Amino acid sequence: MIDDDPSQRDLMTRFLHREGFGAAVAADGTAGLRMAREILPRAILLDVTMPGVDGWSVLGALKNDPAVADIPVVMVTFLDERGLAASLGAADYVMKPVRWERFRQVMDRFRSSDGAVLVVDDDADTRHHLRTVLERDDWTVVEAANGQEALAIAAEARPRVVLLDLEMPVLDGFGFLRAFRAMPNRGDVPVVVLTARDLTRDDRKRLQSADQVLSKGVTSLAALAKELRAVVEA
Repeated sequence: MIDDDPSQRDLMTRFLHREGFGAAVAADGTAGLRMAREILPRAILLDVTMPGVDGWSVLGALKNDPAVADIPVVMVTFLDERGLAASLGAADYVMKPVRWERFRQVMDRFRSSDGAVLVVDDDADTRHHLRTVLERDDWTVVEAANGQEALAIAAEARPRVVLLDLEMPVLDGFGFLRAFRAMPNRGDVPVVVLTARDLTRDDRKRLQSADQVLSKGVTSLAALAKELRAVVEA
């Protein structure tokens, strides 16, 4: 994200994080060009009216550099100059003040395994049933059979939400939750615990950083899909 307005950068960064995207920010065009070449992002969000090097100059420089020319650039600006943006190679155009539903639709084009539901459960049948219901509800699903496997997946791609069993081999749900919350840029990812365990008071204390705790056998799969949507949107 390249924008000289700190308030706009903060708003968009928080929105992107809620949507499961990581975000790197630059406050001017020169820094943005340097960062784009260093990190090769999945997409670039670019303001137009910036001091020094403006957005049109940045867009031109990006499209003339073979190393970054294929990275899609979305113009995010108060100026309604879509024709100019398209002629210079912009992939899309979002007007300020940003309408978040429209922005979500634009960013959905750039999703990969990031932003998925990470289902963590050692029972293969349970994972299969959860995947079937969640994909029917238009979620992308990634599976892990234990907490250790889930941590490795989460380190590679920030999940949009975690659906977590507690009683698993190798690393249980309590251990996963503690380690997951300590990972960079993972502390605010929603975690929904789905367990058949009869929770003690001590168990509930250890689950304080979870966003919701649901009971297997009590919560229907349809209700679960609705609950996940509500947690993420909240």
